Amino acid sequence: MNPLLDFSGLPRFNAVRAEHVQPAVEQLIIEGRAAVEAAVVETTPPTWDNFVRPLDDAGERLSRAWGQVSHLNAVMNSPELRDAYNAMLPVLTQYYTELGQDERLYAKYKALRASSEYSQLSDAQKKTLENELRDFRLSGAELPEAEKARFKALQEELSTLSSRFNDNVLDATNDFALYVADAHHLAGLPDDVKQVAKEAAEKDGKPGWKLTLHMPCYLPVMQYADHRPLREQLYRAYVTRASDQSLADKAKDWDNTANIRNLLKLRQESAELLGFANFAELSLATKMARTPAEVVGFLRELGAKAKPYAERDMRELTDYARRELGMPDVQAWDIPYVSEKLRVAKYAFSDQEVKQYFPEPVVLDGMFRVVKSIFGIEVRPATAETWHADVRFFDVLNEAGERIGQFFLDLYARDKKRGGAWMDDVMARRRVGNAVQIPVAYLTCNFSAPVGGKPALFTHDEVITLFHEFGHGLHHLLTQVDELAVSGISGVEWDAVELPSQFMENFCWEWEVLKHMTKHVDSGESLPRALFDKMLAAKNFQNGMGFVRQLEFALFDMRLHADFDVLNGDMLALLADVRREVAVIKPPEWNRFPHQFGHIFGGGYAAGYYSYKWAEVLSADAYAAFEEHPGGVLNREVGRKFQMEVLAAGGARPAMASFKAFRGREPSTAALIRHNGMDEPLAMAA
Repeated sequence: MNPLLDFSGLPRFNAVRAEHVQPAVEQLIIEGRAAVEAAVVETTPPTWDNFVRPLDDAGERLSRAWGQVSHLNAVMNSPELRDAYNAMLPVLTQYYTELGQDERLYAKYKALRASSEYSQLSDAQKKTLENELRDFRLSGAELPEAEKARFKALQEELSTLSSRFNDNVLDATNDFALYVADAHHLAGLPDDVKQVAKEAAEKDGKPGWKLTLHMPCYLPVMQYADHRPLREQLYRAYVTRASDQSLADKAKDWDNTANIRNLLKLRQESAELLGFANFAELSLATKMARTPAEVVGFLRELGAKAKPYAERDMRELTDYARRELGMPDVQAWDIPYVSEKLRVAKYAFSDQEVKQYFPEPVVLDGMFRVVKSIFGIEVRPATAETWHADVRFFDVLNEAGERIGQFFLDLYARDKKRGGAWMDDVMARRRVGNAVQIPVAYLTCNFSAPVGGKPALFTHDEVITLFHEFGHGLHHLLTQVDELAVSGISGVEWDAVELPSQFMENFCWEWEVLKHMTKHVDSGESLPRALFDKMLAAKNFQNGMGFVRQLEFALFDMRLHADFDVLNGDMLALLADVRREVAVIKPPEWNRFPHQFGHIFGGGYAAGYYSYKWAEVLSADAYAAFEEHPGGVLNREVGRKFQMEVLAAGGARPAMASFKAFRGREPSTAALIRHNGMDEPLAMAA
């Protein structure tokens, strides 16, 4: 049997092959079309059970199968699987666009909305129905036939271009290798990084050390390598990936310049077909924010608050570089290096020192302790078929000991795995007959693997990333909604979906948490309170610079999709204009950041990158409720309320309604400003 057609349980990853993809997708599309035909010829009035549920059943089978293919393409990429994935992507896009434009289905949904049964539906079912009607309009269901066909063609081409964008970045990243023969050029690098680099060179049959553009190698080089030409060489390779400035042998094959231009043009045309002035307006039709102007105003308001702090940070960094490092001209490839030196000088600790206290098993146990304290859930190791030997699997149990969810955890970077960190769903909670299907999630990171017989060691930033992704996972796993389309993260507005993930990050700065989730890899001692106090003092070190960097990305994204001339405009000139407004770091002219900006060109954040800051307002204010409780942040009472009003509610009601149900009011930016150290006078913060 084709493993992609086996829905009896968890995915059979070991059995899936590239040749299974096409027949599985084609069969499931046939079944989906049959379900549609059965639904639209039904002579009785549409009800939830005779109309919506059969469509959900067919749709879920296809999404589960394709979800496995997409996931494997991201974490175990191979030429065969990539070809199979890319061959089916336009077929699937065409199918989903056809569904979204089917006037017969649209009419049935409208009839159900107008029927007497509507008042008997649950809130989750009503929200599903409202979302469906909105999505039909946004899929072109009300367009004339010729425009429908054009809209469909646009969606197919857009999906192909996005996939090609990601492939180019992955190929350009994997292609780069720098073999270093002179040990002096690696001065300053941590021993574990050098050991991995040496083993990588030996594996290739080369002497010396192999450096790559994967994060566990690239970031330590930028942060610790004393040899400035080495930092510049890796920086140039990294920021010119998949661009016209790349020096790679296959640079022309991987250049994303044309892909970006075409994506912008086709998005604009899609928006205009649906009656929107630009793609940003179309993107916001499903989000909390209402207009591009509102988003731009929000970002600029934060920018006005943050930029003075960023400028102060930059002055401090350049003054230190000139005074202590003999570096009068700080370049972009110097900033992480100087920043680390300055932090050690100011706070007398380094990332490498802290890293020794965060071995993987202790970190995981500590994270699971947090969610048990505030949500009453227990996470236990379990067994399942996985796609790689490093992948782990866990059960999630409620206070009664009942299994309510499961998740896969893939922590380490490796070749043929897409960079970054993300959460995705294997299957969602829903009611099937008299039973409830429990939700299952993927949690994926790109951390350094264990080396030298020791467990993997995480930097504090990586611990924060892990908590972030686990927060997304909790949103999916702790839902109490039984309707597929609004269960867990489904149906949640995009600019609110980061609320639980950013909320979880806050616990990484609590002594009450860290004292139980740290143990020195050699001595076994917990993180000393004195070192934690230094970390806390340094928490907002150069936070202004990091804050405006996110505003730079968000403002560039929104302006690119709202007021940019997609036919004649100069994208790099727009980026330069945004940087003049909010940034303090001016990269070199040959920097091609947009060519790797997968969030907006290869993912779902187009005209939506602002969501990170938008949701950070929500998450900081939500966490403030825990801070305000006299019992401390690991509080079951507040946790229970957050669990029920935010996590359990999923997408079954508007995100603002969930937030207000938890907090008792609309969100305030005060907690975000305070958490970032921007509530004190600049003179005091210096």
